[in-house]
Order: sequence, then structure tokens, then C-alpha cells
Amino acid sequence: MEKDNLITVTSPLLPDPDELNTLLREIWASKWITNNGQFHQQLETELCRYLKVPYISLFTNGTLPLLTALQALRISGEVITTPYSFVATTHSIWWNGLKPVFVDIDPTNCGIDPDKIEAAITPRTTAILPVHCYGKPCDGKRIQQIADKYGLKVIYDAAHAFGVEQDGQSILNWGDMSTLSFHATKVFNTAEGGALIIHDEATKKRIDYLKNFGFESETEVVAPGINGKMDEIRSAIGLINLRHVDQAIHARQQAALRYREALRPVKGIHFFDDMPGVRHNYSYFPIFVDAEQYGMTRDQLYEKLRNHNIYSRRYFYPLISSFDTYKALPSAAPDNLPNATRIANQVICLPMHHQLSDSDLDRIINLIAQPHTT
Repeated sequence: MEKDNLITVTSPLLPDPDELNTLLREIWASKWITNNGQFHQQLETELCRYLKVPYISLFTNGTLPLLTALQALRISGEVITTPYSFVATTHSIWWNGLKPVFVDIDPTNCGIDPDKIEAAITPRTTAILPVHCYGKPCDGKRIQQIADKYGLKVIYDAAHAFGVEQDGQSILNWGDMSTLSFHATKVFNTAEGGALIIHDEATKKRIDYLKNFGFESETEVVAPGINGKMDEIRSAIGLINLRHVDQAIHARQQAALRYREALRPVKGIHFFDDMPGVRHNYSYFPIFVDAEQYGMTRDQLYEKLRNHNIYSRRYFYPLISSFDTYKALPSAAPDNLPNATRIANQVICLPMHHQLSDSDLDRIINLIAQPHTT
């Protein structure tokens, strides 16, 4: 039997070829393709305006901002974080010679559970690294209260949270710094890329040194930096995509509304509704499969969709804490992480992007709504 057309879990927001060609010609004419060129500077300015943040520093991918934030804030010892994320979150801690300490998640938003943080704090704890999972804001107020009480830094992994606001304010301004990913799978992308959100000019200058080998001038190096700079070509892609991102977010919102309306009656399928007062970006649409109620396990549904050429993703499964590098840590024990363990075994992120058609959504919904069909 011929397979149905492929439906992927993500589809990148691609720049218009004519717009991109125009900017590429300008780059070729200038002969300046990296090292803080005009498009790099322009993208930083326009992103600050769009995201409602004071300072931003662009990077060549989304992992380097995490590594650099920990360096810039001189984090040492232990960092409290979540096991329910992409591996880059915890890898950035490990690569800085720090010890990750996992705490459980809040099942209402899949972010770190503030009720579990204080019990994990030791004399060696210096920072908290939460994740705005699926773009849903953490409980930032309580996290900051704990950080202030114990003198801890807070770095948010906001890879999923491009443009997300709460009560009209950007959540990227929370904590000491926030990081973004501009990978092709994200709502806004530069093909590969990322950024650090910074609150003051002096720290912005230090970050810019660190991502450029520590150079202050041609002959002076002021810090042991790395090469994390975003080039002009990716900056140009970002400038074009920024013009179209609101349209893409609106299309994603319509897909999310369609999913919710159709799947709400399906027993054993659970999902998130919008949070009051939050401007969401609909970066992902996770569902959680209660096998006993639904009549099919998460993995069975995953394979069923795949057999019909629908590529969902078990995102985040397995937990970071279960990987060989981290599983021996005392905080990685499944008994310490009951919510994260349960949700990791239930989650499927359905296709969610701006190019989903009504027929695409119908195919996906109909297969989920009928668990006993093949």
C-alpha cells in the first residue's frame, strides 16, 4: 500500500529566496561575512525591539550561550536543574566542570518544580538553571525568591520561549540571563544560531569578549574566550525570518486550537491549554498518553503514527538523568524524579509548524482519536 504524504514534527521558517538573494548580494559586495558585520548588528537591534529586552548577544548555535552564561557569571560547584530537557542544558553544566543536581518537574508546565529546589541546595550550590519547557513559563517569581534567599544566580534555558510574554512582559528578562536557540526546528531560526539575553551594558560587553576569543582589540585579549560569533549569512536569514515570524506563530496557534478541540473528548489523551495572561509561541504541541485510559501505550501510538508517515517525537524521552554520563548522580535516581519519569514515558509532541494543512491535521487527529485502528 502506498504511504500517505510525509508529515514531519517541525518545518523550518525559511527566508523568501528573493529577499535572501538581495541581502546576500549586499554581503558579497561588502566582502564582510562575519565578525560583527552590519547585518549582525542590525539583527541584534531588531531582536531587542521585538523581544522587549535591553541587550542581546548573538551566537552561532544555541548551546554556546549556555556555556558562556555559566562562564560569564563565574558559576562554580553545583547547579540545580531539570532532567526534562534537551541534553544541551545539562551538558553545558558538565562542560564547565560543574555538577548538575536534578530536581523533579511540575506536571502543570513541565518546568522545574520550585517546591523541590530548596531541598536540593547545599553549601556548594551557586546557580539554578530552569527551562521554559515547550515555551511555557516556569514559576519565575518563586524561583527568584529562592535564589535571592540563598544568594544564587538564575540562568533560564529559554530555547523554546522566543517571544513568550507574561502579563505583557518578556519572560526573557527574568533571572540573571536567558538563552535562546535559533535552530531550524525553532519558531524563529537562523538555520543554526542562538543568543544570550543580558540586562546591562557592562555584561553585554563581557559576553561579546567571551564569544570572540576574549579579544578587546587587535592586540589585547581580556578573557579566555571561545569562537561563538554569528556570521552575516545567518544574520541575514534571521532578519528576513523576523519579518514573518508573527504570521508563523498565528498559523501554529490555529493548529493548536484545532488539536485541542478535536482531542479534548479522547479519553486518555491529555494536553496543555494556554496559560492565563501568557502570549504563547506554540513552539510544540505535546500530548500525554495515559495507556490505561487510552487503550494503547505511548510507544504504540508513536509507531502507529510513524507507520502512517506522521513523524512525531517523544520529546523529552529518555530523561537526561538516565544517560550514562549522569545516571550515577544521586539526584538522577528515578525515585527522586517521579513526575519527570512518568511524563517522559507518556509524552508525544505532535507535528506543530506553520505549514500544516487542514488535511494534515485531519489525518493526525483521526489516527489519535481511534486508538484501536491500525
